[in-house]
Amino acid sequence: MSRVRLLVGTHKGGFILTSDAKRQRWDVSGPEFAGWEIYHIKGSPVDPDRLFASQSTGWFGQQIQRSNDGGKTWASVDNKFVYEGKTGTHQWYDGTPHPWEFKRVWHLEPSLIDPDVVYAGVEDAAFFRSTDGGQTWHELAGLRQHTTGSAWAPGAGGLCLHTIVQDPSDSRRIFIAISAAGVFRTDDGGETWRPMNRGLRSQTIPDQDAEVGHCVHRIAMHPSRPRTLFMQKHWDVMRSTDGGESWHEVSGNLPSDFGFPIDVHAHEPDTIYVIPIKSDSEHFPPEGKLRVYRSRTGGNEWEALTNGLPQSNCYVNVLREAMAVDSLDPCGVYFGTSGGQVYGSPDAGDHWSAIVRDLPPVLSVEVQTLS
Repeated sequence: MSRVRLLVGTHKGGFILTSDAKRQRWDVSGPEFAGWEIYHIKGSPVDPDRLFASQSTGWFGQQIQRSNDGGKTWASVDNKFVYEGKTGTHQWYDGTPHPWEFKRVWHLEPSLIDPDVVYAGVEDAAFFRSTDGGQTWHELAGLRQHTTGSAWAPGAGGLCLHTIVQDPSDSRRIFIAISAAGVFRTDDGGETWRPMNRGLRSQTIPDQDAEVGHCVHRIAMHPSRPRTLFMQKHWDVMRSTDGGESWHEVSGNLPSDFGFPIDVHAHEPDTIYVIPIKSDSEHFPPEGKLRVYRSRTGGNEWEALTNGLPQSNCYVNVLREAMAVDSLDPCGVYFGTSGGQVYGSPDAGDHWSAIVRDLPPVLSVEVQTLS
């Protein structure tokens, strides 16, 4: 029988939640790395027992942890980091003066085909690859050295590369999103990049046709339709049907088009989920009602999913990495909040319940479906 494993990163450690295919009762283990910020935990789609975790503190810097047994045990990999021809330490810089040092790893994305390959997106925005299971990391410097780099600006969370999406039909094609620069695509494995922001509009950019400078919060793709992408932007929910070459708005009847996460149903490529919050200054649900919104038409027409969610006096936020969808049928949808709750729906959003409460503020939620 299939099992489900949720990987939850929080401000004060990582947690692993497991259940059977019914997804009614959950076992909770953790915290792993108690007291550390765990920005992201993600498992390899090739080897489900191999997990990677981004661990950081202001005192000890950035480390990558790896588990080879599904999170039962962890070990800090060597974290040798190479950029500009220099080798750094587990803190990802070598201590000598440089014009650029990054603060943390926001996102880890294991390869779809090789368990030893994993990508990392960092702040300040740059893109790295490890080919030895996280022991050593090399910057693919074509992104940071892009001619538009001088126009990138930090969002409220910093100048972070927070999203990495691989095209399952072409291993050399990867999409990334940077706040606040926009979406970029590589077709050669990360050597060269092109901005993919045509059709985006941002009030803070004087030139509405600017190639970069847009605060993209998250992008998502269904693996069966890699040319169709969905985006939650600083304002606006967007869709592309041409591999990011152009975008159009699909916010439709949402109560607010501001939010952070966006995800796609496991078996319905036109069914998408967002969690609106009131505004960029009020990071809580409109009217204090926690509602997931689902569109079965790829956007424009949205329905509120509220069954089991608090509909009064709820003022939590849901961050960009904090929603995930499993691959069972019906698919499960999960999200974590700044209040430390992790909610799950075993029926694609129709009914919700709190899997766990009172965790530290949730930074990320990922899911694995295990046979």
